[in-house]
Amino acid sequence: MTSALKALPNIRRAGWGHASPRHMSLWEHGLHLFRSAVGVVLPAPMMRRALALETNGGTRLVVGDRAFPVRRNLHLVGFGKAVLGMAAAAEEILGHHLIRGVVSVPHGIQACLQQAGMEAMLLKPHSRIQVIEGAKHNLPDREALRAASMIRELAEGLTADDLLLVLISGGGSALLPAPTPPILLEEKETITKLLASRGAAIQELNTIRKALSLLKGGGLARAAYPAQVLSLILSDVVGDPVDIIASGPTVYGSPRAQDCLQILTKYNLLSAVPASVQMVLSRSVSGPPAPADRSHVYNVVIGSNSLALEEARRQAEGLGYWTLILSAAVCGDVSRVAELYSQLIQFVCLGAAGPGGGALRGQVRGALLKLATELEIPGLKEALQGLGPERSVCLLAGGETTVQLQGSGKGGRNQQLALQVALELHRAKATEAGSFLGRCEVLFLSGGTDGQDGPTEAAGAFSSPELVEKASREGLDVEKFLSNNDSYTFFSKFQSGHHLLLTGLTGTNVMDLQVVLIRARDC
Repeated sequence: MTSALKALPNIRRAGWGHASPRHMSLWEHGLHLFRSAVGVVLPAPMMRRALALETNGGTRLVVGDRAFPVRRNLHLVGFGKAVLGMAAAAEEILGHHLIRGVVSVPHGIQACLQQAGMEAMLLKPHSRIQVIEGAKHNLPDREALRAASMIRELAEGLTADDLLLVLISGGGSALLPAPTPPILLEEKETITKLLASRGAAIQELNTIRKALSLLKGGGLARAAYPAQVLSLILSDVVGDPVDIIASGPTVYGSPRAQDCLQILTKYNLLSAVPASVQMVLSRSVSGPPAPADRSHVYNVVIGSNSLALEEARRQAEGLGYWTLILSAAVCGDVSRVAELYSQLIQFVCLGAAGPGGGALRGQVRGALLKLATELEIPGLKEALQGLGPERSVCLLAGGETTVQLQGSGKGGRNQQLALQVALELHRAKATEAGSFLGRCEVLFLSGGTDGQDGPTEAAGAFSSPELVEKASREGLDVEKFLSNNDSYTFFSKFQSGHHLLLTGLTGTNVMDLQVVLIRARDC
């Protein structure tokens, strides 16, 4: 993690000197848009927008249109990759009104933030919040289990007069492991790994996790009852489903044993299940009944991919781009997503070519709509109708793609996507529609908002239609790098510094962002 911090100050750079936006390169524009998008979902600004302490006519904690009385009854727990910064901001807002807190955060994060000069995301000396680092390599471990036990103990000690503030972000599931007895942590981890290795969807993984956990699937809210529970959630899941993020510890809803058995059968794992897991699943997996009145829980999503995209849109329009947010839910295999972006870029360039590209644009539009249906991107048909021959176009999207691992190289899904887009655009040049690409400047950027793309120091990468030709002149075979899942090594071959996106650890996580910038070469 430490090596990823070298370029961290870049994410904080506020200005661009005295250069006119029109004279800035597409690379500078793309970097500015990414930084701006990440900046709006950093823990401190998010918490300040969401949470306020009012003292007029009695002290109240205000979130949106809801107010909660505060009278020396305020406790805090949290778990997730961005929770340390969220907790630091919360304690600054709450001051002495906070009695006690426990947060479970990733192993090594405090040292990394300290080294990166991000003291604002660290708790102050003599904080009332206890920090426990665990889940090394994003896997549940003994320290994460200890943190979960302390969080559960705090919650179970609350009364109807208490208020529990819960901070949740991506990575929270691994940081809050509390297996239902007699299941051991190692046994639960084994089942989860087996399911993941066989391609189980995140919804299926979370169904099993909830069934085998004391705190997931509303277990934390149940433990805190009858105290008031207020959860502030930073979403790292497509669509922001609060029951899926960190496996929904404050969202009531336990899976049925039948659903769990069907999932295990689907992946031929029923015989591999330990006896302890079979015992728990043979009982009712719902645990203690949830209270009939669930009004004691209030869940609020305070940061998401959509929020980051809206800020990027605002910034792009300020730079003079006609801007369109395609979707905050782009997912699927990178090869198909790359094809979608290639077709979109061709569609825009054909529009910039004037009447000569009309018929070809119709053909590309048909292919685009077919891909949009396959990748479940609604609204693209209507969006394409509004996409005219503007001289500068910005297309924005977010989500989380997937990569089929076939090689032994080094990379991440964002770098793989950027390289695949470059290859698709290179191939398109041989077609009649793709021949219009040369009339426009094009930049593609894909990056992870947490600042880390796979096991690399990069957040993602930039690419362009010229990249493959440039690589060929250097003796680099793009297809070989892609087939070996070695995108990081490929981009590292270039010394310009304009291919890898290096932000360092950001302290937040709202999935990935993609930026496409297109402008006519004569502008």
